Amino acid sequence: MPIFKTLNKGKVPVKIYTNDVDSASMTQLSNMAQLPFIHHHIAAMPDVHLGKGATVGSVIPTKDAIIPAAVGVDIGCGMNAVRISLKAHQLPDSLRRSRRAIEEKVPVGFDMHKRDVVNASTWNSMEKPLKVITDKHPGLIRMVRNFHHTWGRQLGTLGGGNHFIELCIDENDDVWIMLHSGSRGIGNAIGRYFINLAKKDMGNQLGHLPDKDLAYFTDGAEHFDDYVEAVTWAQDYAMINRREMMRLTVKALQAELPPFVATKEAINCHHNYVQKETHFGENVFITRKGAIRAGVDDLGIIPGSMGAKSFIVRGKGTKASFCSCSHGAGRKMSRTQAKRQFNRFDLEALTTGVECRKDKGVVDEIPSAYKDIDEVMKNQHDLVEVVHTLKQVVCVKG
Repeated sequence: MPIFKTLNKGKVPVKIYTNDVDSASMTQLSNMAQLPFIHHHIAAMPDVHLGKGATVGSVIPTKDAIIPAAVGVDIGCGMNAVRISLKAHQLPDSLRRSRRAIEEKVPVGFDMHKRDVVNASTWNSMEKPLKVITDKHPGLIRMVRNFHHTWGRQLGTLGGGNHFIELCIDENDDVWIMLHSGSRGIGNAIGRYFINLAKKDMGNQLGHLPDKDLAYFTDGAEHFDDYVEAVTWAQDYAMINRREMMRLTVKALQAELPPFVATKEAINCHHNYVQKETHFGENVFITRKGAIRAGVDDLGIIPGSMGAKSFIVRGKGTKASFCSCSHGAGRKMSRTQAKRQFNRFDLEALTTGVECRKDKGVVDEIPSAYKDIDEVMKNQHDLVEVVHTLKQVVCVKG
């Protein structure tokens, strides 16, 4: 325990940490397990659900190959959290002004800053390697208008979908700031470009794959090193984006709340990314598609849905999960289905006590569209221990 299911329909098994997995996701996991370069097995986390190409909530070890669609287009998407020196009783009765202050400082949705907000040294450290990448791939520049300027103005911005900035209270009545975002438009462009390039490079071999979205680059192939370089850049960008957003959020709240400082307990972790790690005797690429690293004593963040609980966790280094755990609750219904089934009145009822948008534009993020976070956490008690339990009191959505 707690491996609940083992799927044996591919070249390697798939070990699944939940019984709550739909048939489409099982098929998707089986397709991935058929690829010839998967190392040892695939692990599926308790929040597992259908994704594009690769299943969200899966950990995919690959030897001398990478699947760009498994990493996805929100490269480096992840979480950042920091505890601040306030107690719950010090917060104002109404947090509307606090939410508005965050929204004014941090652009959301498709909005971006009017100018670059990062300092010159950060700009230079990011611009030079990006130029090397785009000089090799001019088609990548054409995918984003005003490419070299857009990425600078999007640093420190939230985006939309399930991305958020929250003010939370833990079991000790300590206040936390927590946020979720990734590599914005530039990461999306890099992801889409290399996903399509992998399909093109495979040529006639693409038809032999169980799913065309599983197109891959092999080590030594023409564009393998270019993708590794580009995806690493996007992951670094996502990390800096979250750090800059946190700085802006702290600044916004310091103007509205009693005096406070942010502690040194900051956690900044990816949950859509690829990196080299050693597992089961081999140095392999580990792609975490909706999963976080949970090595021994690694601190991580597992958010629940809007209005539910979230968790700061410490990893246990479980080998069978490739030292991983879930990245959240995981969707149990699509955005389209959620919008069809629920309305803003349902959203209002399920987000009572949370200062957040409650309009039809975010109904697809209603807690009922997600799995039960308590059940998800119970299913991964062998993977992580809970350090803090957080409850949202403010939630900013794109």
